[in-house]
Amino acid sequence: MEKWLLWTLLLITFSRTMALTENHEEENKERQRLPTQSLYKDLHRKVFLFPASSADSYVTLSPLKNTELQNFTVCLWTYTELTRGYSVFSYATQASTNEILLFRDSVGQYSLTVGSEEVTFQVQEPSFTPINICATWASASGVAEIWVDGIPLVRKVLKQGYTLSANAMIILGQDQDSYGGGFDINQSFLGEIGNVYMWDYVVPFHEGKTNCSQANVLNWKKMKYEKMGHVIMVPQLRD
Repeated sequence: MEKWLLWTLLLITFSRTMALTENHEEENKERQRLPTQSLYKDLHRKVFLFPASSADSYVTLSPLKNTELQNFTVCLWTYTELTRGYSVFSYATQASTNEILLFRDSVGQYSLTVGSEEVTFQVQEPSFTPINICATWASASGVAEIWVDGIPLVRKVLKQGYTLSANAMIILGQDQDSYGGGFDINQSFLGEIGNVYMWDYVVPFHEGKTNCSQANVLNWKKMKYEKMGHVIMVPQLRD
């Protein structure tokens, strides 16, 4: 009788343990099935601070969609004291490490690279003040635009008919000379970057600020990111 009771208790304990294990496995599967939307954060009125020139400090941004592109608009806010060249926005793919590169060559000169082809833009800009900059490109015409603080610069044409590859690595703070790496301290960013938005279509320059909620590739109010090296998230003090 005692043996029968003992075996009964052991069987009940084993059954409960198995049930708990199965429930735990089901919960894990359910978590994996949940959308990753919860991983995205609202970064409104926040910026990334890069306090020093570095070859290993950067931020990777995960796009809301990572497909081929035939058009794009990218906008962001920068605040720096640098007078040397630096990377503003680096978008690399396995096909081209400079699939999209927005680079400030020097005070008053920006370059935009699409599919490893580069054009330059001249602008009169004040020193040591925050800059709102947008760049657009349309494959059908090849027309590229840059606007600095809402002022459109002289348009250029490049890579007409080109398609940007999928599975991009998007990095702030460094210029990618290899996919996700190949950084050069002399091209690194020092200062503050925020308000990063990207669309898979050309946004008219006068709609940039009002269209931010529709940004469907990168959206500062719904951003998944990873900081590497010495990068600090701080409140935005100036517009």
